[in-house]
Parts: sequence; C-alpha cells; structure tokens
Amino acid sequence: MAVKKITKRWLFNNLGVILVILIALEIGFAFGIRAFYYNNVQAAIMTQANIVVSQLTAYAEDSSAVFSEQVRSLVENFQERNRMELMTVDIDKKVTFTSSGFEPGSNIQMPDFDDAMKAADGVGRFTGVINGEKIMAITRASPVVDQQIAAVRFAVSLDLVDQQIILFILILTLVCVAIIFFVIFSGSYFINSIVNPVGEVGVTARKIAHGDFNARLAKRNDDEIGELCDTINYMAEELSQSERMKNDFISSVSHELRTPLTAIKGWAETIADMGGEVDPEMLSKGMRVITGETERLAGMVEELLDFSRIQSGRMKLVKDKMDLIAELSEAVLMFEERAKHEEKRLIYEEPDLVAPIEGDRNRLRQVFVNIIDNALKYSDRGDTVTIKADMRDGNIRITVADTGCGIREQDLPKVKEKFFKANSTRRGSGIGLAVADEIVAMHGGSLELTSKENVGTRVTILLPTGKS
Repeated sequence: MAVKKITKRWLFNNLGVILVILIALEIGFAFGIRAFYYNNVQAAIMTQANIVVSQLTAYAEDSSAVFSEQVRSLVENFQERNRMELMTVDIDKKVTFTSSGFEPGSNIQMPDFDDAMKAADGVGRFTGVINGEKIMAITRASPVVDQQIAAVRFAVSLDLVDQQIILFILILTLVCVAIIFFVIFSGSYFINSIVNPVGEVGVTARKIAHGDFNARLAKRNDDEIGELCDTINYMAEELSQSERMKNDFISSVSHELRTPLTAIKGWAETIADMGGEVDPEMLSKGMRVITGETERLAGMVEELLDFSRIQSGRMKLVKDKMDLIAELSEAVLMFEERAKHEEKRLIYEEPDLVAPIEGDRNRLRQVFVNIIDNALKYSDRGDTVTIKADMRDGNIRITVADTGCGIREQDLPKVKEKFFKANSTRRGSGIGLAVADEIVAMHGGSLELTSKENVGTRVTILLPTGKS
C-alpha cells in the first residue's frame, strides 16, 4: 500500500507538474513561432509596399512617359512575384494589373482594400482564408490620384509558412515526449531505488514485530535508506538482546523464587511431621529459615514492584530533611552479622560529618542496602568490602568497594540495564542495580561503576547537598 501511494504521489505530483509545464511551453512556443513568422511575412510585404509606393510617386512626377504603362511594367516585372503577388486596384475595387499575369475573378474578396481606403495611414491588413486559401494581404493606398490605380495590393500564401510552423511544433512535441520518457525512466529508477528498499524495510520490520529478531536488512547504499537499514538492524539487535535478557531474567527470577519456596515448604513439612514430639532446637532452626526466606521473597517482590513503578513512571519520592550518613550507617549495621557469618571483612568507619540532604530516606536506604548486598554477594570467603563517605565539591560521595570476582570489561556498560546479570552463578534478579541507579538519578545524583575481573568492583554514589 505504501509503495502504491509513493508511486501514485510521484505520478500525480512530479510527472503531472512536468507534463503541465511542457504543454504550457509548447503552447507558448507555438504562438511565439507563429507570431515570429507572420511578423516576418508582414515586414517583408511592408518593405515591398514602400518600394512600390516610392516608384509610383516617381512615375507620377515623370511627364515623359504614360503613367499607366509604367505601372503595368512595374507590376508585370515585379521581382518578388515568386514569393508574393502584386496587383493594382482601381477606385471601383477592380483589379487592373497583376504580377501573376492571370486575370482575377470579379468576385474576389478584399477586406483589406476597404480598410485601406478608410484608414488614416492608407494601409489595410487581412490574414485569413479567401477562396479556400489562407493568405496574408496588405493594401496600400496609392499616393497618386488616378482612376485606374487607387491602391496596390500584396498577397502572400501562408500554406508554406504554416507548414514550417507545424514542423517546428512537431519537433518540439518530439522533444517534449523525449523529455517525458526520460523523466519516466529516471523517475522509475529513482522510485525503485527508494520504494523497493522501503518495501523491504516494511517486510523486515513486520518480521521483527512478530518476534523474528534474527531478520536483518542488507545495506546497499550509503544514504538515508542505508542509515534506515542500519537503524532497523540496530533496533533488531537491541530487541534481540532485550528478549534474551528478559528470558534470562524470567529464568533467574523463577529460580530465585523456587529456592526459598522449596526451603519454606521443606521446613514447614518437617515441622508438621514432628507431630507431638517437637524438637525445640529443630523448630527454632526451621522458623529462622522460614522467616529468612520469607523476607528474601518479600525483598524480591518489592524489587519487582519498584521496577514496575519506574517503568510506568509511578514511582514517587517522599522527600524531607535527613542525615544521609545516619542512613548509611544503619544500612551497614544490617550486614555486619552476615559478613561475619560468611567470613568476609566489612570495613566501615563512620565519618565525623553531618550530611543533610532533602531526600526519601527509605529509598536511599534501599540503594545502600542493594549496593552493599551486591558487594557481599559477588565476594568470596576472605574478601573485603570497604565503605567510605566524604564531601567533595558540594556533593556527598559514598564508595562501596569489594575485592570480589569483578565484572568482565564487555559486561561493564550493561550492568545498570534492566534484566542484565553479569554473573549468572550468583543469586539475584538483575534489576536491583537498575532500580538503585534510577532512585539516585531521581535525587539529582549519579551512580558510577568501575570494575576489573578477578580484582574487584567499586561503586561510587554522588548526591548533592541541600535541595536536590
């Protein structure tokens, strides 16, 4: 449908405009060439008329010869008789002498003679068909008063002139037809060079829309269409990657949900099977596991809800004055026992400074918890997690550095993307860091990550003091 619309638009707009212009040019040329030829014929007649009138005046002044005989000789020996006919007309509108030698009929039409007799300059002109022949006739009143010669009349057949005009118009028509064919040919090539690639883009885009993310476009030219092909291919690659990440995320979340649910179910069945013989130690251990795994499930669900709120723009911050260092210290305190249990060193010296900002304390604590949890999660037994806070250039800078497994260089630019997990062997949904980055950005700050594989990772959080 789009192809047909483009072709139709070109036919009605470009070709239609060119066709109208060519027709207008041809019509203008036809009128112009006709006027040019007719004016030349008229000028030639007037030149001969002036010569003849001058001779008539000279004859009238010569008393040694008979005036009528001189006029007869002039007419019969007229030098331009092959191009035009010269005749003399008396006062009664009767032709007395002709250069052709033929006696004209008595009913000859001479509207130009009537006009010449009435005109102040003594000139009458006529262009039209007389006795089936198209002629141009000019009558010039005689300067000599004589009954036999009232005027001289010149007549030229326009048949040859019209044939020449028609020949020029035919040549111009052929040129116009050639131009139209050239425009159609070049336009067809141009349309095909656009329409066909656009059609391929549409077909490939529909394939991608239906889930075929392996569909690609071949870039034939380095132009706008080529750039569009590159863009479509890039979009397909990004969608393919997002689809893979989404599937990995679903698989990861399913696994993460299955593990605590299995633990809860197992311990619940164990406690239920005890019957009346309840082992207090076993009961206490089972309840701790059930409580811990329940909290873990609640945390994962909360992450998913936060991510959904961010994606839909429904996450709102409840800001008030708060001490950022106090919130950081409380977050660190939550992980001290876990670090000891996992035999990892958690180093944090609370700085002697007050860092008042206007922010959402719960959301910022969520950021600290997520970053510290990741640092411990991606560290092994004996590794160290170091947390520092200071002031720099009007910003509060918080760094969380670990000596864990680190992140591969090719994965580093993607770690803050949704669904992305740099290390699939570690538990987690892959959206916690994306949520943390969004929360920091909503406070007017930034979250930067540097890492080296098998060396460690450093997360730097910058938050402005005062109003954000």
